[in-house]
Amino acid sequence: MFAPTRSIRHLQRYSDIVAIFARHGFGFLVHRPETKSRRWLRASWRGPQKIEPPSEDALAVHFRTALEELGPTFIKFGQILSTRADLLPPPFIVELSKLVDSVSPEPWEVMRALLTRELGKPPEEVFASIDPQPMASASLSQVHAGVLQDGREVVIKIQRPNIASVIDTDLEIMASLAASAQTTSLGNFYDFMGIADDFSFTLRNELDYQREGRNADRLRESFSGQEHLLHIPKVYWELSAQRVLVMERIRGIKISDIPALDAAGYDRHKISLNSASVTIKQVLEDGFFHADPHAGNYLIMPGEAIGLVDFGKVGYLRDKDRMDLIRLYIVAIEMDVEGLIDQLARIGAVREDVDRNRLASDLSRFLNKYNGVPIKYIRARELTDEITTITFRHRLRLPSTWWLVGQTIVMLEGIGLQLDPDFDVFNAAEPHVKTLMKNLLLPNGSWVRSVLMDANNWGEMLHRLPRVGNRMMERLERNEPFRMEIKDTDHILARLDRLVTRLSLSLLVAAFVLGLPLLIPLTTPDSLPRWILLLGMIPIIGAGIWLGWSLLNTPKK
Repeated sequence: MFAPTRSIRHLQRYSDIVAIFARHGFGFLVHRPETKSRRWLRASWRGPQKIEPPSEDALAVHFRTALEELGPTFIKFGQILSTRADLLPPPFIVELSKLVDSVSPEPWEVMRALLTRELGKPPEEVFASIDPQPMASASLSQVHAGVLQDGREVVIKIQRPNIASVIDTDLEIMASLAASAQTTSLGNFYDFMGIADDFSFTLRNELDYQREGRNADRLRESFSGQEHLLHIPKVYWELSAQRVLVMERIRGIKISDIPALDAAGYDRHKISLNSASVTIKQVLEDGFFHADPHAGNYLIMPGEAIGLVDFGKVGYLRDKDRMDLIRLYIVAIEMDVEGLIDQLARIGAVREDVDRNRLASDLSRFLNKYNGVPIKYIRARELTDEITTITFRHRLRLPSTWWLVGQTIVMLEGIGLQLDPDFDVFNAAEPHVKTLMKNLLLPNGSWVRSVLMDANNWGEMLHRLPRVGNRMMERLERNEPFRMEIKDTDHILARLDRLVTRLSLSLLVAAFVLGLPLLIPLTTPDSLPRWILLLGMIPIIGAGIWLGWSLLNTPKK
């Protein structure tokens, strides 16, 4: 199932990986038919020749413990897999969500030497003091508190020595394993190489502290003027480097420390609304969001403001992604199961061999379960779990960013419910959903909205035609009868011809109206005389009059 890379230096690591997974109950994979040709893998095996696979629940536990033993790269990989419920059965997702990125700290002498190399001078020349005991210690870095020469408090994030080379080796091995796995029967269902590429991109970004600093700056800019809601610490760029990040230290109470919040007199209901507002705005309105909203990264500051830390993991939602989500939302609330499947197919989530009838049945049950239920009784966790079940059962391929959004909303809901038992994440999201729909679908001017919606409807219809044709051809190939009768084709063709003409004229008039404000400033005696522009308006005005007359005189049937 696996193949080694060309680098000899990877052989020992391959052997370690095989030994650790075998020790944790995965030895049965060595004897699968797909691995018969992987001689290097079988040669590394020192266990019995016949092994029965453990139960799914037991295998999930073994998988987590194996990743923990394999170290930081694999722990990070497991954490990312825990957000991809479309790839693994529920027992694996539950176990992987237990992975904790916490390790023993490096001695201060080691970290001081690395800090000196990155700064180009001894830390004592830059900082008035640094606490040698780290505030936090993770697999990739550790964080120390410090004070600048002018008395400002900072936090110093320092990358662990040699961790980049270790991760490079592991990522190269993962890419090789993914390439081999792609050639097996499982490769028909999973994009192993795509998963490995996404993980490599994510992890390498987390190693780049310059990028993390830019993430913080971008979020701060998004909330400019809203510091009463969200505080993003300042980045001290003159003291930061590729493997060192120095930021303003913000002080606050961890959002999950309910007794401390109550003792400080904070309004927990207001905190829950503020945390929801700042998070959902990032996702839906900005399309750029902090993707690690666990309690340790949310600090409550005076005025119930949210202090956000750790910007290594962010997510992106393009306008297209958000438009796709809106379309899915619209067909879902309309209980349009076939429309929902068509939308999923349009984004490439539905495989060609999917059983559409079974998928439609599952989606229908899902939609009917929540139809008419007041939104305050719906929980994001339950909703996500059911979507996950359908996705895994039918091997749907939803964009990885969508899973990141789902995880973010679920974590946000968990935090909100700790603060306020009546917290409703969907109610908190409603104003942001309306803003998103207004920004993406409803530009200023009713006639512009009409043109855009008409264009969208035509586009949707044209996009569905090939799929409808494919399904018709499949029925023909299976010798399944179907009946299609078209009457009065001459009338239909004539009407279609008029519609196309009107659409063309509509676009021409719309283009002229949009471009007119841009052309008028150019009409000066030295450039374009205004009478030429007015002369060019005559055929456009005529087209507009004809278009209006034809619309008013169109028969209703």
